[in-house]
Amino acid sequence: MIKSHLLYQLSYRGRRVRILQSKLAMIKQVWRRPAQSGKMSQTGDAVVDGVRHFAYAAVILVFLDLLDFLLSFPSLVSSAAMPFIETSSSPVVLRLNRDLVRMIKRGHPWVYADALRELPSAPAGQQALLLDNRKGQPVARGFYDPGCPVALRICETDPDVKLDDRWAERRFRAAKALRKSFAAGGSTAAATPSSTGVGLTSGFRLWNGEGDGVPGLVADVYHDTGVIKLDGEGPIGFWRVDEVADWMVRELGLVRVYERQKERGVMGRALIGSVPNQPVTFHEHDLPFTADVVHGQKTGFFLDQRDNRQLIRAWSRDATVLNVFSYTGGFSVAAGAGGASHVTSVDIAPAAIEAANQHWRLNQLPETQHTGIAADAFEFLADAASQRRRWEIVILDPPSFAPNRDSVPKALAAYQNVIEAGARVTAPQGLLAVASCSSHIDLPMFLECCEEGVSRARRRGTVVTIAGQPTDHPTPLALPEFRYLKFVLLRLD
Repeated sequence: MIKSHLLYQLSYRGRRVRILQSKLAMIKQVWRRPAQSGKMSQTGDAVVDGVRHFAYAAVILVFLDLLDFLLSFPSLVSSAAMPFIETSSSPVVLRLNRDLVRMIKRGHPWVYADALRELPSAPAGQQALLLDNRKGQPVARGFYDPGCPVALRICETDPDVKLDDRWAERRFRAAKALRKSFAAGGSTAAATPSSTGVGLTSGFRLWNGEGDGVPGLVADVYHDTGVIKLDGEGPIGFWRVDEVADWMVRELGLVRVYERQKERGVMGRALIGSVPNQPVTFHEHDLPFTADVVHGQKTGFFLDQRDNRQLIRAWSRDATVLNVFSYTGGFSVAAGAGGASHVTSVDIAPAAIEAANQHWRLNQLPETQHTGIAADAFEFLADAASQRRRWEIVILDPPSFAPNRDSVPKALAAYQNVIEAGARVTAPQGLLAVASCSSHIDLPMFLECCEEGVSRARRRGTVVTIAGQPTDHPTPLALPEFRYLKFVLLRLD
């Protein structure tokens, strides 16, 4: 892989010149050899010898012309030299046990194990061909994971399309084109914070798995550092992560790529470059932040709340702001940059509060206008309500309360409780911003939680706006569960 990468980095023009030089040298030798053979032969062998040399030269020149043609398409050479996915001689054949063809053709990329007639023995990540339940006709191609509830992740709904490196390259480039509004990691420069809300963003999601047609592959970029995360054994077996990392370096100018593991507490590894020994600095709408790509949550930062932080920034001028479940203070800094008179950040983790304080200082905001408190969110809100404290903007961005479907009833109760607590400390005519990242709770359910929680606090609310994930977190239209983030901004009476 390293050798092919170095070869790719050679100048295109330099390669063309060397090939041209080889052609000229070959022609020169061909013209000399027949003449020399003619002088030494007395029986006409010179003619035969000359023809033989010309034929030999013609073969060489055809080969060089072909090589010249291939080198005129660097992406083609790169794709051929850098395998992105695991391939097998023959895919495992799977068959539906009920009619799901319409749903699949509409773009739903998952087939659950209970929707298949059988689960054949095969390695996780092996390519698979899906047949319909009636006539056994091909429906789609993807990769198989017999040990996962989602037994098949669909890559192509046209079964005639081959899953190979050209397919992967097309998907990679389409995703990159969708992010054209973001700065490439290696080309970013330091920026001066501003309150305009328009500026440099060098932290973004490059691939959002199924949303970009690359199932199970997630990659985030923080300035010059990439982070890859594979969602389970199937994606681990299908994607060749080292080669994928090499593509990121080549196309985005990154200096390092780190792989995070799905399981918490399991250390990742450096794919290219060294393991970052400190948080990586990047910018979001001109505001500098840092991401701990080795130990931080997700890939180091909550990039999916970027647009919602901007929303809070726009509403914060001269306001007192409370940010509960603040983590490293993304919403807090956005509010401060928007002109908030004071911001309070609350998180149960002291390390998160320290990071929030550092982000505040990094943005050169007045230290007297920020207070970081390491405390349990529910206890803090209860104490604040008992002391009749009020903030003009209250932000509630809790962790997922519903990791699975069985936990939904308890999660709904938890959301109602935290929204009630937040409403009790929101000033009259103030704003209450509430977020949910639980994929098992859809927007109507979450709005019911908002209504119930606000009513319990004996308040009435008006929906100012409803938001979700930013443009670098695309989702399949036919996969609503992928649109996990809900963000509701309310004005309370």
